[in-house]
Amino acid sequence: MRFPKEVAVTLAEAPDLGRLVPSDAPHQGVVIEVEPLDDMWIDDLLTQASDRSLLLVLDQVTDPHNVGAILRSAAAFGAIGIVTQDRHSPPESGVVAKAASGALERMPWVRVVNLARALEEIGEAGFWRIGLTGDSDTDLKEALGPPRVALVLGAEGPGLRPNTREHCDALARLPISETVESLNVSNAAAVALYAASIA
Repeated sequence: MRFPKEVAVTLAEAPDLGRLVPSDAPHQGVVIEVEPLDDMWIDDLLTQASDRSLLLVLDQVTDPHNVGAILRSAAAFGAIGIVTQDRHSPPESGVVAKAASGALERMPWVRVVNLARALEEIGEAGFWRIGLTGDSDTDLKEALGPPRVALVLGAEGPGLRPNTREHCDALARLPISETVESLNVSNAAAVALYAASIA
């Protein structure tokens, strides 16, 4: 393995590396100490939006595997970023990074204190806010309209909270068969991002 000259390298045995990282973080033979990613504010994210932009808002999605997979899908389908609550979402971690497969470092991730207030700002920036929920009678395809779209997804189980639903312009569902009750939130995000990106 070759490293840039400015990177200090210390050789170690695998058990020593294992003690440097959390037990759920696979190190695969390399541990790198890095600075935290820069914080991003919602105003900064919204000013990056073009006439046609996709944004994801996660309402208390706490599973780091799901958030990582959503970051990856957001990057794949050209979203400008994701927005989560500060207290009810996982921190940046090895689990999120592994599930994101490189997207954690590339996809802007805004953490907000108040999700309802953030949704108001997103609406004021010209985004059509679509809350995804299985109990809607409207298919996502029918709810899509304006070129700036914010897809709002809730946690598995409880789904979108009432206050979050009230801050959406439309509620929609993915038209899935009756064979399964619902999709995993990361799968739902990927399908919704694809549908919104080709609308």
